[in-house]
Amino acid sequence: MNAEELLKRYAAGERDFRNADLANIDLANSNLADINLRQANLRQTNLSGAHLVGANLREAVLIGTNLAQAVLRLTNLIGADLTDANLQQADLAEAGIRSANLTRTQFYQANLREANLSESNLDSATLREANLSESSLSRAKMLSCDLTAAVLDSANLTSALLNGAVLENASMVGVILTGATLEGADLRDVDLSRARLKGTNLVNANLSRANLRGANLSWSSLRGANLRGATLYRARLNWSNLSGAILTEAVLINASLTYANLRHADLTGAILPDGVTHE
Repeated sequence: MNAEELLKRYAAGERDFRNADLANIDLANSNLADINLRQANLRQTNLSGAHLVGANLREAVLIGTNLAQAVLRLTNLIGADLTDANLQQADLAEAGIRSANLTRTQFYQANLREANLSESNLDSATLREANLSESSLSRAKMLSCDLTAAVLDSANLTSALLNGAVLENASMVGVILTGATLEGADLRDVDLSRARLKGTNLVNANLSRANLRGANLSWSSLRGANLRGATLYRARLNWSNLSGAILTEAVLINASLTYANLRHADLTGAILPDGVTHE
């Protein structure tokens, strides 16, 4: 089916185009709200600037598709394959993207507020400056994902895999990272105030100058982590493993360190809570 035929049938009131082969055609800036493209082939299709509010793209093939600046609010993308797709500055607020393949997908400055990306594969995806506030990323696979300066306030990343992810300068106020894995992740200058990090794996993570004010890091592993200059005011670190961690000039005023393992940790210049001494 070519673009002209699709648009003509859509204009006539037809909405059901499930399983349609629309690969490599140009639908830029088209109004396709509420269209049903379930399991359709949209590989390499140009949908930049398209209006797809409420569209059904469940299990659709969108490999290499151009969706830059497209409006995809409330769109169903469950199980869709968006490998290498371009969604820069796209609006995906409240979209359903659960269990989707988003490997190497470009989401630069995209709006994913309140979107459901649970159990999706975001390995090596680019989410620089994207808005993911209040989104669900529970059990998502996000290895080496670029989230530089992204907004993840109140997002749910329970049990997500973020090994090697870049989160430098990200805003993660009140984020839920319970049971998540961020081994070797770059979290420099990140704002994790009031974050829930209970049982989180932060082995060898770089948290230098991070704001962890009021964060709950109980039972977490921060072995070998870099917390140089980090703010841990009123943070909970009970039963956490900080062995070999760098806490040089970190602020731990009123932090709770009950049964925390600080063996071989570097606390040079750190401001410690009452009762904790640096030998």
